[in-house]
Formats: sequence, structure tokens, C-alpha cells
Amino acid sequence: MSDACIRCGACCASFRVSFYWAETDAHPSGCVPEALTEPVSPYFVAMKGTNQARLRCVALQGEIGQAAGCGIYALRSTTCRDFEMGDERCLAARALHGLPPLPPL
Repeated sequence: MSDACIRCGACCASFRVSFYWAETDAHPSGCVPEALTEPVSPYFVAMKGTNQARLRCVALQGEIGQAAGCGIYALRSTTCRDFEMGDERCLAARALHGLPPLPPL
């Protein structure tokens, strides 16, 4: 995780984080704590707080744009693992929270 991500956290308060239920610890090979998710369909769950009008993942700790981080970073879902710093979604999330675009890598 880069320093920019550690200070940001905008992605964790901008999008629904949904993924296949077997990524939760309810499945023998899963690791995302099931208690932090809610069902969105028979086969998919979302991180609590990301399926609301006022988005904020239950695992997000700290203040967006100041010092933010994931409380379950090592156990995060593939949805979070696939999110890339500086991509279109990242820049949209930062803009939504009034943060400037990241400088080119």
C-alpha cells in the first residue's frame, strides 16, 4: 500500500464493495470476516456500510484524506485487491471527496 493510499481512503467511502460469498470466512477457503458483510443476492455479499446511501466501509479506519486505512487489509476481498491507485475509479473517488488527483507514478 502506498503512502497516498494510507492518507486517502476515498475508495472505501465511494463504491459498493460486493463479492462472491465464498470469500468470507463462512467458507473454508475464505478470509473476509462474514460479520462485516451483508447479503446482496443469494451468491454475493457486500461490506457493511458500502450498500448504503452514505457510503463508508465498516473496515475503514481514520479520516478520509488525512490518515485512513483498512482494518482488515490482509483479509480484504478481491474487489479491494483489484482496485488500483491512480486508476479512473480511484480518481473519481478522490474527486467525490474533494481530494486532488494523484501525481503521475
